[in-house]
Amino acid sequence: MRAGLKLLNEGGLEAVTLRAIAAELGVKAPTLYWRFKNKQDLVDDMASRVLVDWAESFRGLLPTVSWQDWALAYGVSLHGMLLRYRDGARMVSGSRLTDTRLYASMERALEMFQTHGIAPSAAALCMTTIYSYVIGFTIEQQAVLSPKGERDPRYALSEREALVDAERYPLSRSIGPDVFDNYEARLERGLRVIVAGFAQEISA
Repeated sequence: MRAGLKLLNEGGLEAVTLRAIAAELGVKAPTLYWRFKNKQDLVDDMASRVLVDWAESFRGLLPTVSWQDWALAYGVSLHGMLLRYRDGARMVSGSRLTDTRLYASMERALEMFQTHGIAPSAAALCMTTIYSYVIGFTIEQQAVLSPKGERDPRYALSEREALVDAERYPLSRSIGPDVFDNYEARLERGLRVIVAGFAQEISA
């Protein structure tokens, strides 16, 4: 797992292959096939590892805050964890959970929602909506900004302004910073919209 995460941070998700990991570990590639049938098996384990580590670090918030504050902190914390890894959101997206320790954190979260009168099925809707939003948001962000915060020249705001006709599409041209900048503020604002919508949903 450590070798895979090292390669991920060095070269992105495309750099993570069984052959590359074998070279990193100084073994022959077939040696790894007793544990991983293919790259996706490896990525599943990598994603599970980082999710478990993140969930354990996040558990302290559960007993002391409202469900709204917890949900906001959950989204912000997940986003921060994904940004610690190059292509972190792509790695986690669609991966299959292979470490059952994550269910302990899920159970505590569902219990917290239940103490506020929110049924597990409704709580699952809230959590999975936030999870999906943060994953998608972070995939887009990591396509634009490197782990060091350097912007891909293809997404320079000046390039976009030059591309979009100001006379034909003035409104579309004006929202460049709202689409390709101010990521932290936009993420939190989107999370607040989700939480507010969920609060209204369960009170109806």
